[in-house]
Amino acid sequence: MKTEIFFFLLAFTVISSSALAESRKITLDIQNMTCAVCPITVKKALEQVSGVQQVSVDYASKTATVQFDDTLTTADKMTEATQAAGYPSTIKGNEK
Repeated sequence: MKTEIFFFLLAFTVISSSALAESRKITLDIQNMTCAVCPITVKKALEQVSGVQQVSVDYASKTATVQFDDTLTTADKMTEATQAAGYPSTIKGNEK
């Protein structure tokens, strides 16, 4: 009986934690993208951030759209990642 209660509470905790996680999407304005290889570098830098689920970089508009788990990372961590790769960025807009 104690084992069943333990597993019930464990399952409830896992489900509750998952319910609080929210996938968000953010668009970053990327500076210093001057060649066709730059988007590859930006994408790889963003993909290294824990919690990032999907990255799309558009060279023409010099933006990166990032889908991420907001319980694992923040927009600031993504701008730090692009800055460290040599491509400073700013938040253009948020979507859910």
